[in-house]
Amino acid sequence: MLNVFKALADETRLRLVAVLSQGEFTVQELTSVLKMGQSRVSRHLKILSEAGIISVKRQGTWAYYRLQGSSEFFLQLLPLLPPSFAALDHFAEDLAQVSAILDRRRRRSLEFFDEHARQWDRFTRNLLPVPDYLEIVLGEIPQCDLLLEVGVGTGNVLSSLRAKASRIIGVDHSVAMLDQARDRIRREGLADIEFRLGEMSHLPIGDGEVDCLLLNMVLHHAGEPERIFSEVVRVLSPGGVLVIADLQRHEQDWVRDRLADQWLGFESEELSRWLQAAGLVWQRYIPVAGEAKQQAVFILSAVPQPVTMESAVSGG
Repeated sequence: MLNVFKALADETRLRLVAVLSQGEFTVQELTSVLKMGQSRVSRHLKILSEAGIISVKRQGTWAYYRLQGSSEFFLQLLPLLPPSFAALDHFAEDLAQVSAILDRRRRRSLEFFDEHARQWDRFTRNLLPVPDYLEIVLGEIPQCDLLLEVGVGTGNVLSSLRAKASRIIGVDHSVAMLDQARDRIRREGLADIEFRLGEMSHLPIGDGEVDCLLLNMVLHHAGEPERIFSEVVRVLSPGGVLVIADLQRHEQDWVRDRLADQWLGFESEELSRWLQAAGLVWQRYIPVAGEAKQQAVFILSAVPQPVTMESAVSGG
């Protein structure tokens, strides 16, 4: 307990904690937010790490700092800190810098997909091949009224999804990708499919409207993947299902530049933590190993936490 209080008894370290409460960031990003030298920021990060307040997630040659340390006491204390953050002298400036970093991540991804929409299917097939997992995904998707595919891309799985739902809405943040998807469904003669422009973090659909939401190979492109799940919970109906297909954790750093990947896949432990924090209950996790030079993937399904009488009365 004492080491936590000592670590927090410094304005710069409080600023770092406030920034990291907004997401995961590299040392370089943190230095740009605080406008300090890397050695100074690294020293403060070391103190916070030794106190169990933060931890490091390594992704290839990059290291992301996050507020998920070993101190249970700090985790209990964290919900009480936002008023202290807001009282910091540079809080508003720091938040503006954080927003700029997250916007750069988003724009980098958007510009890449707009530029490469026509070649995207060939890119993914040749540069980062994965095993055939579609049948497993379809097995996790129930027959439903409305299916939402987030990050629909070129619409390459819509023909398979069509038999699962009365209506399908495809969302993507790239106009060029949506154009490719529209061309595809015209060629394939698919009906009752609607496309909407939008972000994973702000879905263009009402509360509780979706029976099944599919994230197919898009989570590793999200600037803040852990924050997607609260939006998933918002749009899912009480009996709705979330299905994710994505990359297992890997070390192929080149995908950041060649394929605009923000993250090198995911570990089951961090996915479980994000789901639980958002109020989603893990149903199944199915790993699919790759052959030869294929990248291993996983398929995960989850449902909203059931509303109990106790939580309904308390408003939780």
